[in-house]
Amino acid sequence: MNMQGNFEDAHKQKLTIIGAPIEEGAGRLGALMGPAALRTAGLVRTLEELGHPVEDRGDLRLPKVLPIVPPVAGLAHHIEKIAAWSRMLSAETYEAMKHGSFPVILGGDHSLSMGSVSGVARYCEEHNRELFVLWLDAHSDFNTPSTSPSGNMHGMSAALLCREPGLEGVMGDEPHGFVKPENLHLFGIRSIDSTERVLLRERGIDVIDMRKIDEFGIAKLMRGIIERVQRANGILHVSFDVDFIDPSLAPGVGTTVPGGATYREAHLVMEMLHDSGVVGSLDVVELNPFLDERGKSALLLVDLVASIFGRRIFDKPNLSDQSAAALNA
Repeated sequence: MNMQGNFEDAHKQKLTIIGAPIEEGAGRLGALMGPAALRTAGLVRTLEELGHPVEDRGDLRLPKVLPIVPPVAGLAHHIEKIAAWSRMLSAETYEAMKHGSFPVILGGDHSLSMGSVSGVARYCEEHNRELFVLWLDAHSDFNTPSTSPSGNMHGMSAALLCREPGLEGVMGDEPHGFVKPENLHLFGIRSIDSTERVLLRERGIDVIDMRKIDEFGIAKLMRGIIERVQRANGILHVSFDVDFIDPSLAPGVGTTVPGGATYREAHLVMEMLHDSGVVGSLDVVELNPFLDERGKSALLLVDLVASIFGRRIFDKPNLSDQSAAALNA
């Protein structure tokens, strides 16, 4: 899999779309409708129009027989279901990358990243490539069962990927990889629990909160992450939570936090990622159509995903045309 060079040749990169209608990790129902909303908003068609060969694998289904997960110390709601989703997703992303494809996972809540990133990490370990993760999110998602105040597992994804104790049973003996704590970049953060704050400092996680973005500028901070990946000849996984964006622009999410990225800040991040040529996989998570306003959030997400795959400003249809196309699809 060639991740080097500029993505001007990105139309040659096959994309594998994997729907993960999971909501068991969240505190509110509705995220399971996310993959359908993104398809309705024109995601697949948009990527194809950009010249990408797209294979839409449809949505994964939770198996009737769930894995047995040992009891954990603390709160971890629906851990057996999360384990089943995670193991399926890990296998799917690993197989996609193994066959030279770029996996795009449509969520679903952020617990899906436990599986999707584990599969990507496994691929990177086997091919001696350093994996970096860009976590675009309002929350740090670094709780464990023993620290989580809610027990909702979408707030534990990053902790599992960095091998925090208490979550070993999620992946069990299934083959999977991990993320080095120093290679995790939490970007756009606005809400951190006190116990998470301690762990993040102890593990040396790179936390770029909105204060830092306001002070130093989003382009400079993004450039620093991209250059680090490039120097290591690494692969970057992007885990994109809807609540990275300000809720005035994207209200369709169950965990809104004011003060998020603006429309142009979000697009700049995606445009810089496209130009970097280092991105190898993508999650789009936490879209809750039940909480959205006439598809507003889904349409914006499609627009932003198009930017990471090469659509430039002068290629972009106006919003009214885009909305009409989605509604008439």
